[in-house]
Amino acid sequence: MSNQETRTDHLTIIPRNQHNVSRKSISEAALKVLYRLDKSGHRACLVGGGVRDLLLGKRPKDFDVATDATPEQIRELFRNSRIIGRRFRLVHIRFGREVIEVATFRGHSEESPRTELNTEGRILRDNTFGEIEDDAIRRDFTANALYYDISDFSVLDYANGLADIESRTLRMIGDATTRYQEDPVRMLRAVRFAAKLDFEIEESAANAIFDCGAQLTVIPVARLFDEIVKLFHSGNASRVFELLRHYRLLQYLMPQLDLWLQDSPDESMLDFIDQALVNTDIRVNNNQHVSPAFIFAVLLWPLVQQQAAKLQSDKTKPIAALTQAGSEVMAQQLKYISIPRRYSQMSRDIWSAQPRFQRTKGKYPLRLLGYPNFRAAYDFMCIQSMVGLAPKKMCEWWTDFQQQHKPAESHRRQPPRTREYRRKRGRHAS
Repeated sequence: MSNQETRTDHLTIIPRNQHNVSRKSISEAALKVLYRLDKSGHRACLVGGGVRDLLLGKRPKDFDVATDATPEQIRELFRNSRIIGRRFRLVHIRFGREVIEVATFRGHSEESPRTELNTEGRILRDNTFGEIEDDAIRRDFTANALYYDISDFSVLDYANGLADIESRTLRMIGDATTRYQEDPVRMLRAVRFAAKLDFEIEESAANAIFDCGAQLTVIPVARLFDEIVKLFHSGNASRVFELLRHYRLLQYLMPQLDLWLQDSPDESMLDFIDQALVNTDIRVNNNQHVSPAFIFAVLLWPLVQQQAAKLQSDKTKPIAALTQAGSEVMAQQLKYISIPRRYSQMSRDIWSAQPRFQRTKGKYPLRLLGYPNFRAAYDFMCIQSMVGLAPKKMCEWWTDFQQQHKPAESHRRQPPRTREYRRKRGRHAS
């Protein structure tokens, strides 16, 4: 700690000349919100992941603001805003495509009519407002309890988060079991942050995941879909998958996949999953489009193939068996994660297209180019070819065929970009 840092009770104040958070790295929209709140007499701070990432030298994807202004006061200040949520009332302020999320400092009182917990201690509603000190200790991890105060550009650390950032430790604020009971999704957040930041989850917080994992079954399936997308579109999907397996959380999210993984799975299929996740990470980190449908198509593919093999017979042809198997596997998965129809249908299109790539004669290839979600299915097939599940020549043939039938150079489809990899078999892959 620098000599210029000051500590008041549990608060460490790091002045502007002692940290690397710069207004140049904060979006113009976030600064507008911070300055207007400040000029209106409200305390306004950049908070959470944005501050954490800036301290780590990373570029934040989102900027969140915390303030002592109520949602109604914020709404009066910003005509381009709307109040959202019942469980947690927030304000979204829109600047073009960018949305700044603004939250009022939260306090804690089980007696407050604005706070509602169920018998297991899970937070059902939490709109009791408080001071910034109260807000800080209610956040999940110490690395997220950091505030950048726009009034003097200092960084406020209420939970020793700076030390944990320096040691790359993800530490829960308070008792980990209690905090997971309040909101079981915090276990998935722990996995996501550990993967994204390359942090180690502190021992007590890690051990509590094994004890509390089953509580994910009480989370609405629609909310779990949102969390799965965040997990696998974080740019660290490979690591996320390892950690979900290590902490035995897959059984509550994708139980069919979890059972398959426990039953001596085929090595080539494991390599396919790994390579597809690597490819997804590359696309995310290059700011290329990715679809949740592709991730579900990849993770459920072993089960679809397994089920199709059972269904196939002299009377049931491969494509028909694959189509039926895809519908059955997806129907089972929807019981645990509410995948919107546009994505579940796209996953099924990807699966049913795979045997069609074997047909390269006559007019069939041109017809297949118009197949729903052809490009995603093509990527899927080429990734299979990288690990020996499909012929490499098939990917090459379809790549050349597309180039021959795409008049505009900018629209030509290239094989999935990837890197040479070796599947890691570290301690988290068991």
